[in-house]
Amino acid sequence: MTEDIGDAVAGPGASGRPPEADPTPGTPQERPRRRWRRIAIRVVLVIVGLFALAQAVPYGRDHTNPKAVAEPNWDSARTRQLAVTACFDCHSNETTWPWYSNVAPMSWLVQRDVDSGRGALNFSEWGTGGAADPSDIVDAVQSGDMPPFQYTLIHGSANLSGAQKKALVDGLRRTLARSGTTPPRPR
Repeated sequence: MTEDIGDAVAGPGASGRPPEADPTPGTPQERPRRRWRRIAIRVVLVIVGLFALAQAVPYGRDHTNPKAVAEPNWDSARTRQLAVTACFDCHSNETTWPWYSNVAPMSWLVQRDVDSGRGALNFSEWGTGGAADPSDIVDAVQSGDMPPFQYTLIHGSANLSGAQKKALVDGLRRTLARSGTTPPRPR
């Protein structure tokens, strides 16, 4: 008997809201929610499917590090170490391939950066050519173009302090002079 009184007082909208505010399954108010839920599930499934399909694309998985042929005649071990820290992952044959370089689409971006970096300047194949004039490295480091912002986001150690950047620029100038390449004049 008490239950009948409670139901009568609370009414069909037991949440305290008017009865029409509590959608019941199958009512017109519930249908849009179901539709959005189905759309969201389909979108997630499509994204997961595309991600899985992308793993089948072989580009970005050739993680070779060819043998180093020749390096510049470094002016000091400090300059070389700064170059290793900030430049060698893309500009040498000593690339460290992180785990995400095996997962598309990141593998595509990493491979593209390494391929273009080695093509422009390769410290491991010094003197064998390259698309960029070696003296341009000083300008690229000094201007902040290298290392690229997106690289320093993931590799914090490549984000050189002002003093480290100055030491690298000065060391690269001396290294280029020792290697027979005329470095640009200081600004």
